[in-house]
Amino acid sequence: MDSGHTEYYVQREIIDEQRLKERSQRMDPSQINLPISHRLKKSLSCSTPRLKRSIVGFLPVLSWLPRYSIWDYGMPDLISGISVGIMHLPQGMAYALLASLPPVFGLYTSLYPPLIYFIFGTSRHISIVKMHCFLYTFSTFTILSIMIGSVTERLAPDSDFLIYNGTNVTEEVDIISRDFYRVQVAAAATVLGGLIQVVLGLVQFGFVGTYLSEPLVRGYTTAASAHAVVAQLKYILGVSPKRFSGPLSIVYTLADLFMLLPETHLPTLLASVVSIVVLITAKELNTALRQKLLVPIPVELCTIVVATVISFYTRLSKTYKISVVGEIPSGLQPPSIPNASVFSEVVLDAFAMAIVGYAISISLGKTFALKHGYKVDSNQELVALGLSNTFGGFFQCFSVCSSMSRSLIQESTGGKTQIAGVVSGVIVLVTVLKLGSLFQELPKAVLAAIVFVNLKGMFKQYYDIVTLWRSSKIDLLIWLVTYVSTVLFNLDMGLGASMGFALLTVIFRTQRPSYSLLGHLPGTELYLDMETHKEVREVPGITIFRSSATMYFANAELYLEALKKKVNILHLNLVTIKYIFSYMCCVYYSITPTYHNCIFPLQKRAFKEASQRSKRAVFSVEEEAGQLKETNGDIHREVELGWRERENSTVFVIPETVRTSDVHHTWMYLKGTDPETTTLGSVSDLHDGDTTTLDSSSEDTLSRDLERVSLGSLGKWTWDIHSIILDFSTANFIDIVAIKTLRNIFHDFSEIGVDIYLAGCQALVVEQLERGGFFSDVITEGRVFATVHDAVLYCLKHRGAEILHSYENAMDTSGTRL
Repeated sequence: MDSGHTEYYVQREIIDEQRLKERSQRMDPSQINLPISHRLKKSLSCSTPRLKRSIVGFLPVLSWLPRYSIWDYGMPDLISGISVGIMHLPQGMAYALLASLPPVFGLYTSLYPPLIYFIFGTSRHISIVKMHCFLYTFSTFTILSIMIGSVTERLAPDSDFLIYNGTNVTEEVDIISRDFYRVQVAAAATVLGGLIQVVLGLVQFGFVGTYLSEPLVRGYTTAASAHAVVAQLKYILGVSPKRFSGPLSIVYTLADLFMLLPETHLPTLLASVVSIVVLITAKELNTALRQKLLVPIPVELCTIVVATVISFYTRLSKTYKISVVGEIPSGLQPPSIPNASVFSEVVLDAFAMAIVGYAISISLGKTFALKHGYKVDSNQELVALGLSNTFGGFFQCFSVCSSMSRSLIQESTGGKTQIAGVVSGVIVLVTVLKLGSLFQELPKAVLAAIVFVNLKGMFKQYYDIVTLWRSSKIDLLIWLVTYVSTVLFNLDMGLGASMGFALLTVIFRTQRPSYSLLGHLPGTELYLDMETHKEVREVPGITIFRSSATMYFANAELYLEALKKKVNILHLNLVTIKYIFSYMCCVYYSITPTYHNCIFPLQKRAFKEASQRSKRAVFSVEEEAGQLKETNGDIHREVELGWRERENSTVFVIPETVRTSDVHHTWMYLKGTDPETTTLGSVSDLHDGDTTTLDSSSEDTLSRDLERVSLGSLGKWTWDIHSIILDFSTANFIDIVAIKTLRNIFHDFSEIGVDIYLAGCQALVVEQLERGGFFSDVITEGRVFATVHDAVLYCLKHRGAEILHSYENAMDTSGTRL
């Protein structure tokens, strides 16, 4: 069916909030929300099914491991695990350099945390016989390695471990003592970060990752890659720059590296360049041939094996002074309690690593979950990640999260479950126990080259600047602020600054939303922005106002100002209008104006000036208001008003002669939007209660032609509008400040004869209005309508009888037939 030619017809009564409740039988909040005692009792109750669900929820491995099919998943998981385990070896040692730790601790980190995640990580089965679990791999990650490195270098700099020889200080550093303390610092930060993640997961704080938007995360990781490149330059160039920490440390490091360029160690540079070229070429071939290969070629493993063999037989470390990995102890380290004395110094870094690690892991996890059809439990993932880090910290591991490259390898090689992670852990275990010593002659420049090449994906993220420039300037600003703050202020302070700025953009966008006046699209019940749609028509006598954001304390005042501006009475202070009205009453009835018989007392000067101008037969509201200076307590503000271009013209009717019982009096009126084109007219021999149609030129709009002034209301000013409808369909909550502002809007506009209505309120907003005491005898639920169309039909039926015939072809007031 062609939707462009499909029509539908609806005929129903006009529905306001009270009628909507009656017809829909809306339940009372007390019926929906159980008392706290009932909810507490239900949460503390225990049953066998609930206990089983709790255990399986905390230990997801129990939900899928008993039904694991070796025939279906055994071989794919085995091949995938071997492939990933081979990648763990070079990347684990390389990322240990980023963390400023001995390479063997990178292998430890690739072993223990994945085994813990195997038990506590989330998994989902899509049927009884076929299941999927998260296909991402927990291991060392570039960003967290850099963050750990910044902590270890800050708390354990080389300058604190210089070897003293008598009274002279040599240039030699006590590497053993330095590395031992750095391992303690890294383990303490890892355990503390893991505990933070566990606590956040247990209190259902998994949603915190949603505050890290994609532009923020990508800008942050791009900036972190810049730190990674700078950290590896010393290994690539073979120089020893000074250690800097704190803000602008990357700038100082680059400046020092630039000064050390003449001292570049050429053999080390050559080894780095050759390794980079080989790795890039081999990876491109891997990509080009990936459809024809059963498993990817382990390029990095082949590189470190060849480099180790060449280094061993050519004695690069002794002949050419190329720095190598050095001694790699065989066997596993016994668990030890982290040094709690450094907790206070790393707590902020641990919190930053906990949030960043979780954000990266949950983002990648949701990607694979969407692809394979299962759901991510964000809180359980937070607990699993925290336990992996906490447990790993006791075995001298540093913080981990999911690895994009190894997760993709695990998926592309056919991995189905976390059994593949166990297989990769076994590969690392065998290497640590038996093969670790074979890599002692591996040049550090080769490991630095591996890190450098693996950052290629991060370098491509600079293209985000072009993409975001085309799509969203605010997201681009978030990306740039995140990148600059992270580069200049380091990873921890940069994360805090970028999150704060991202939240400010949200507040700014809600505080400065777009405001629009809506018009009716003929033949439909739709109301659209008149500035952006040519075919919509303004409903005569009715202004429909909409904000693009929720009205709350931060934008309530701006909402009111925007409303006044859109209905073109911003220049006319309502207090001033009330004063002029009461003053004219005094003049007409020959009463001397005083402070007591005016509604709002003003200065004596204002009375004097007004009295002088009252000698003239006719004056306008604008002219009078433009000369007043309002004083209210200690607040003085000049009411600088005057003629301004606007759509809704003001009509002010005043008596030309003093009212007497036996003399007919003449009524004078001013009408128009400009002093030079103002229409001056008069009517006489009319009595109170009579009405007359004001003169109008051929250029007047339909609403002005049909405008009538009641002579029974002395000095009564009228507008081209009689009703204002506030479209609240975009509001999802309302606070007490907004409720007070709404109440003032209803009251102030009623003083000048304009009715206010609400339309499109969600049930929660109506409930909050009720709890906030918004409704009263004056403002009833009859002022709130289900849709804008209901409100328009109501206004036309009750206030727009004179102009209703102009719209009878577009809408039927007996219902909503369009």
